[in-house]
Amino acid sequence: METFKIEIQEFLSKIIEIDAVDKEEAILKVKERYQKEEIILDSENYVSTEIEEYQE
Repeated sequence: METFKIEIQEFLSKIIEIDAVDKEEAILKVKERYQKEEIILDSENYVSTEIEEYQE
């Protein structure tokens, strides 16, 4: 019998609408809010799961 490393990845997604001067500023604002935990993704934002062999 062999031992295998299997990786499980869950993907979450959320669309944020934000006012900004341009796309770069919008991305920066969302990143800052996410890092401050003002934007939280949870099970309601579930998109998919992938299970495959772990590649080191």
